Parts: sequence; structure tokens; C-alpha cells
Amino acid sequence: MDPLTIDLAPTASRHRHGGWRPGDPSGQRQFSQLFGDAPLDLELGGRLGPLTLAWESWGQLNHAADNAVLLLHGFSGDSHAAGPTGPGHGAPGWWDGLVGPGRALDTDRFFVLCPNVLGGCQGSTGPSSLAPDGRPWGPRFPALTIRDLVAAERQLANHLGIARWHAVIGGSMGGMRALEWAIEEPQRVERLLLLATAARCSAENIPFHLCQIEAIRQDPNFLGGDYYDDPSGGPQRGLALARSIATITYGCERQLDQRFVAADPLGREQAIAGFLAAESQQLVRRFDANSYIALIQAMNRHDVGRGRGGIDSALARITARVRLVAVSSDRLFPPHRHQELAAGLRSGVTFSTLESQLGHDAYMLEAGKLNEIVRQCLG
Repeated sequence: MDPLTIDLAPTASRHRHGGWRPGDPSGQRQFSQLFGDAPLDLELGGRLGPLTLAWESWGQLNHAADNAVLLLHGFSGDSHAAGPTGPGHGAPGWWDGLVGPGRALDTDRFFVLCPNVLGGCQGSTGPSSLAPDGRPWGPRFPALTIRDLVAAERQLANHLGIARWHAVIGGSMGGMRALEWAIEEPQRVERLLLLATAARCSAENIPFHLCQIEAIRQDPNFLGGDYYDDPSGGPQRGLALARSIATITYGCERQLDQRFVAADPLGREQAIAGFLAAESQQLVRRFDANSYIALIQAMNRHDVGRGRGGIDSALARITARVRLVAVSSDRLFPPHRHQELAAGLRSGVTFSTLESQLGHDAYMLEAGKLNEIVRQCLG
């Protein structure tokens, strides 16, 4: 088999394309329908509503509603931040080691909320959801920005009766959303923990993203984005290649060298191709290609200074206590980008570098090293 060929064995509950669908096991997800009275006006034009956000929570919201922590997932994540694999959840929670009774995000103390992002494919309204005409949105789904994603989350907070967050925590794309929360709603964010993120997507980030989009669109089974009813199963090979490109940017040179140092030099190429295929297959099983494109494009448009007089002017709006954590080996959002962000915040910010050879994804994988950082941030 070609190393990047995705072999998806049929199952009773699996659809021909990745993502959660109504009728699948809901697992720990809960669902809130929002913007039923008036649609959400999107930043780039168009409207959405009513729309659904899927979310999961741990702990109890106290009577004063002042113990809530908003946990925002990265680009390919979802609401399942904690808990085991099981019906509705193909993998354990992405921050499972940090969320729970007695853990850094102590659910005996805090109410932790993790929504699946608008435009996603794990229960929230996105391109694979049904449009008003009863067909999947597909390529007709309106263009999103990070600010639109936060507008939907803000409505969810209102719906749940949460007026102020004890803390907002986000890594990568989640950090972009966390920044927007603290800039747009400073009075609602007491503490801010930003991990492996940036105030804007750089001119290096965007080409990597564009190559991923093009990999999906070049797949003959993409069909212009209208693949949901096609027996081909959609652009699985293109999505796999896109994920392989992303995996390269998430890792680091030393990590890959160490992983394959023992491989036979003549077989190293095949070993690395197999590794990329395995990583890609996990993503293809649970992700929709149109959501992949929509969320990457939202990140490409990310710039907190847009329309606010520049990045420094935007960051000056933040009143929260900020903890900023870079990953030493992160090639996607390297430490110098975080230092620029810290300089823009001027005061009330604590900056640190997480020493790790796991690259960008260390913000999810280094639970032991992150434990004390999260505890300090929450106070």
C-alpha cells in the first residue's frame, strides 16, 4: 500500500467522511442552539442562525457563577478535553492529564467548559451541517474569522449564564480565540493563559496553510466541496496529505531525528512515510475536509490588530492577568513570536518557555511540565 493511502474499514456508525453527525453516539457532548431570535452577523458578510455549538463540561458552576474556566481547543481539536475513549469519542481527552478532581484544572473547584468551535465537525454547526435547504452547506458555508468563532462562544456563555471567566485558556488556534476574548470582552476575563499561539498568522504560517488547502482541493474526490453524498467518500487522500504537511510543521527536527535514529538508513524514508500516514489516518477518520479548509482560512485571517489601530493598540485593551507560554521547539509559533506578544502586552504578563523537543504539540503533550503553570495561572 502507498504510505499515504488511507484505509478506512467500514463500520456501522462511520460516515463516508469524517466528523460527528446527528445520530452518532453523543458521548459527553451537550448541545446548545444559539442565535434563534436573530442570526449571527459574520465579519466578512453573511449570517448564520440558528446555529448549534457542541460543548463538554466538568465540575459545577457555583451559585455566584464566578468559578468558570473557558478551555479552547486547537485547530484539529474538539470539545473532548477530558475523559476516556468511548462511544462518541475516538480518543481520550486532549488535556486529560490536566482536567479533573485534584488536577491542575481542579473540577472540585472549577467549572470547566470546552466548546467545539463554530465551523468544526464534532457537533457544532459547520460545512457538513444541513443548510436551510436541507442539504449540507459544503462549499456554500460562509467564510469565518476568529472573531466570528468567539462571537458564537460569547453567545454560549450568555446562554449558560456566565458573565465573567475566572480564566480563559487556549493553545494554538485556541490561543487566538482566547486573545480575542480578552481584547473584545476585557471585563469578562480575569486571567488569560496563552500557549503556543500568536497575535497574527505570519507570512510563513500562511503558505504552509495554503499548501494544505491545495492538497485537499487537488484530490479528484473533492468535487468542489460537494462530496457528502458521493460514494467515493470525499477527498480522503488530499486530507491525508494536508495533515502530513501540518504534522511536519507541528514537530521539530530533533524530535524526528530521535524518532527515526534507529531506522535502517535504506528504510528510513519508508518508516517516516508510515509515520505520516498513521498520523494522517487518525485525522481523516474524525475530520471533515471542508471544516479543515474553513478553520485554516479563519486562522490565515487572524490579526488582533486588524481594524483596531494595530497589534499593540489591540493588546492594550487587555486587563486580564496574562500568562504566556512558548514551546522551545515550536516551529509554527516560535518563542520569538511570543516575546513580541509579551512586549506588546507591556504589563501584567508573565512569560515563560516550555523546554520540550515535542514541537508545537507540546502544549497538549507535556502535561507534567504544564501542571504547575496551569495551577499558578488559576491562583
